[in-house]
Amino acid sequence: MTTASAKILVVDDDPAIRNLIHRFLAKQTYEMESAEDGKHALAVFEQFNPDLVILDVNLPDANGYDLCKEMQSRTGVFVLMLTSRTDESDKIHGFNQGADDYITKPFSLGELEVRVGAILKRQRPVTAAEQQCLTFNSLAIDPIRREVTLESQLVPLTALEFDLLHFLASHPGRVWRRTELIQKVWDYEYVGDQRVVDVHIGQIRKKIEIDTNQPTLIQTVRGVGYKFEPPATNAEASEG
Repeated sequence: MTTASAKILVVDDDPAIRNLIHRFLAKQTYEMESAEDGKHALAVFEQFNPDLVILDVNLPDANGYDLCKEMQSRTGVFVLMLTSRTDESDKIHGFNQGADDYITKPFSLGELEVRVGAILKRQRPVTAAEQQCLTFNSLAIDPIRREVTLESQLVPLTALEFDLLHFLASHPGRVWRRTELIQKVWDYEYVGDQRVVDVHIGQIRKKIEIDTNQPTLIQTVRGVGYKFEPPATNAEASEG
């Protein structure tokens, strides 16, 4: 699938904003649908099966964060949140709910185009090297099925959490700065708060670490960033 033929659903109760986004992205040859509230959005979502949802936080009948979670529990859809709030804690809450990116009203159509293109680029075809299943003791990361299992149990990760974990695990032992991770995983020059990386790392740790206070797999390198440290193999552990 080329990014240009991607399917995008716009959900906003303001008809002016909804129609503006719909018309603008339709001109970029995206396949578009739109909805004015949560109920209608879920009905269209089921029928249309979009690759990306541009989702307003404040809807008359639904909380955008809850809707984001609901949609992502059904498919691996990307979600770009639209908000009129500028409060940082709202953004962090949105990322915690699985949002892939955030755009604050008012925004320029040029900025929207860049954000949409960057999110959809994550669906690019993977190379043969990137298709290798990564296995670290009981943790397995399958890039083709985009699934992570721990002790044979499926770990529910958002699209962005998967990309971040897979990227770190593909370069074991290498330390990455937050700016480098944003460039490699988010795939564009992110101008927001770099704490977005910390939030996503925290979410991944909750799902794969035995003790989040003393993480062993994704380690913080003080003053620098993060690294993925493969666990000792069972043989090494018994020798030690």
